[in-house]
Amino acid sequence: MSAVWRASRAAVKRRRVQTFVIGLVVLCSTTTVLLALGLLAAASGPFDKAYAAQRGAHTVAAFDPAKVSDAQLARTAHRPGVAAAAGPFPQAVVDVPDSWLWMPAGPLTVVGRADPAGPVDRVDVLMGHWAQGPGEIVVNWAINGTPYADLLGTKLESPGRPPLTVVGFATSMSKSAAAWVTPEQAAALHPTATQMLYRFTEASTGAQLRDSLARATDGLPADSVTAEQTHLTLKETFSARADAYLPFISLFGLLGLLVSALIVANVVSGAVISGSRHIGVLKAIGFTPNQVVAVYLTMVSVPAAAGCVLGTLLGNALAAPILQIAFSGIETGMASVATLSPWLSVACLAGMPALVLLTALVPALRAHRLPAARAISAGGAPRTGRGLRVQRALASSRLPRSVSLGLGHPFARPGRAFMTTAAILLGVATVTLATGLTSTMVSYAQTGLGAGGPVVTVQTGGHGNSPVVPLLSDAQIEERLRSLGARELQARGLIQVGLAGYAQPAFGDFYRGILSRDVATYVEGRPPGGPGEIAAGPSFLTERGLAVGDRVVLEANGRRTTTTVVGRLIDSDARALRSTWETLGALAPDSRPVEYTVRLAPGADARAYADAVDAADPGLHAEVGDSVNTATTTVVGFSSVFSVVLALVASLGVFNTVLLNTRDRRRDLGMLKSIGMTPRQVVAMTVTSVTGLGLAGGLLGIPLGIVAHRLVVDNVGIVAFPESMKNVWHAPQLAGMLCAGVAIAVLGALVPARSAARMTIAAALHTE
Repeated sequence: MSAVWRASRAAVKRRRVQTFVIGLVVLCSTTTVLLALGLLAAASGPFDKAYAAQRGAHTVAAFDPAKVSDAQLARTAHRPGVAAAAGPFPQAVVDVPDSWLWMPAGPLTVVGRADPAGPVDRVDVLMGHWAQGPGEIVVNWAINGTPYADLLGTKLESPGRPPLTVVGFATSMSKSAAAWVTPEQAAALHPTATQMLYRFTEASTGAQLRDSLARATDGLPADSVTAEQTHLTLKETFSARADAYLPFISLFGLLGLLVSALIVANVVSGAVISGSRHIGVLKAIGFTPNQVVAVYLTMVSVPAAAGCVLGTLLGNALAAPILQIAFSGIETGMASVATLSPWLSVACLAGMPALVLLTALVPALRAHRLPAARAISAGGAPRTGRGLRVQRALASSRLPRSVSLGLGHPFARPGRAFMTTAAILLGVATVTLATGLTSTMVSYAQTGLGAGGPVVTVQTGGHGNSPVVPLLSDAQIEERLRSLGARELQARGLIQVGLAGYAQPAFGDFYRGILSRDVATYVEGRPPGGPGEIAAGPSFLTERGLAVGDRVVLEANGRRTTTTVVGRLIDSDARALRSTWETLGALAPDSRPVEYTVRLAPGADARAYADAVDAADPGLHAEVGDSVNTATTTVVGFSSVFSVVLALVASLGVFNTVLLNTRDRRRDLGMLKSIGMTPRQVVAMTVTSVTGLGLAGGLLGIPLGIVAHRLVVDNVGIVAFPESMKNVWHAPQLAGMLCAGVAIAVLGALVPARSAARMTIAAALHTE
């Protein structure tokens, strides 16, 4: 075994370039695959684990107490298919008159529970204690991180309801309520529904959940179920942003794996072919065929193992910021997504070297079959007869002799030429995918900016933790903003609204005035323009089964209004909808704007305008609009870096091919130089030998990259890209992608071509 190791170590030192190429490509592939696996695991594993630990409800159902009694609901816990149930719990809606804690004005769903434990939905108290008497309320902590202790003791005073004091913060993966009180306190809040929490024996699909709930409620009065929420909807919300990043990272990981396999196979195949004499010598001095194979497998295993270890370390280092971005703005509850599971690192550390070994095994077996006598006597030049017909046809053309010779070289080694073309193809496909994603994401980041001057956002309520009521009235604020130079002005009101038939409330953004940029943010329909019209993003509509044209009833402050979905946004918070100021007047007529959006004239000084607004009223705080989009920066940065690295790796693959060809054809080069071929012609011949491969790789890689780009942008669930953002390909771009294939080939061939040009005739023929 020591002899095998010494021979392998010598081979690694002798092939430094190939060693570096294998290590680099395995490093990149390991990093990307680890991140893809981490996102995939984080999108399901932490949620499932935390949900199981809290015995989360498969279905949270609300019933009309006027149609069904508590005794009838209690009996549903023993129906077939019900594994466990909790309830019935009285459910009331308390209207928050003004911004309270971190919540805007609107309805607050409060459930009466005697304790946080139970067979279903075991609520975890994060701070303080559970409600134990009248006037106490525990609030569901909807912000990631530790609750703020100074918020304990906050009062909630709602007209016509007894005052409540916050005594604790808790979290429920089931999101069964926004707050909890004792059952006696809930009765004093005039409950309008009764809640039941179910865990079913069959709950893996939406159809199973519907059937299980139907069996559990069989025999109850018709229409007694007023709302239901399943754990599948919560899981989809939890993983929505991570699922958006997963397609493009997975594609890059797959491309990296394919390039790794091609490079390794090319390196080992070339090493076996060019090292036939070395193989013969090893066998002649006593190496068995298996030991010879072990030498070549060890030769690639060393850089592969090093690249795998470094890639795993890099993947773990990048995991935290990428997971933070992927789950930003999402309520994760008790689900921890900060780090990768150690098992993923172990899988990569074991799987990537195994993939490299399997890829290298096929060409290495050629050394196993090669007899010692034939290996020692083999010459360095390719066998006669390979590609001679093509080479003769090229020689009879009007092309310069150096060019025709170069174009004929790939036909002498068709297997090597195929693997080189495939590596270039994947490199071009990666560059094409990255270019398309960049164009799409840049267009997405500029959505709604429109043509015109800078945008300034004006918040009402001052700046900091202590709110300050503006001294000016709404009309005076708008007049002042216009007098300071506002070219366009839009006011936004914000309240929480309930949706009839849905358990979870939503944040309602209500606008007065339309900016010229608004229309560009819609992929279907139009912006709301009158009373009773709403719009929302794809996540909001998908989770609630809504589409443009559907009707939904909004509730707030004891008022109800019927609305129609008239538009679908490119993207939006899964818990937010948009509507008009007239709709807000029907729900909360005394509401004031919480924000103004101002567009200035082109060339205006946005910073000076913001300072003037701050000085006009202590209750106003202006911020200059920031065009930086985190998602855009992440996607563009990741894809650009990986495409550059993969293109360089493909160039190194070409470098390896040309280097092997040069070594194989040392005698040919010596003969050509001896009959008058100049160094410049040698460079032209060598570069031309891979230019055709680069052109072929570019022609095939461009459509593959376009298909990959369409696959990614069509499967980003939280964003509905319009066709204008998907059709980003133009003739100059495609020509550039084609040139990228040629550039990858030429870049990889230049160094060995110059080395071949400097080779003397004596050095080329010294073995003869």
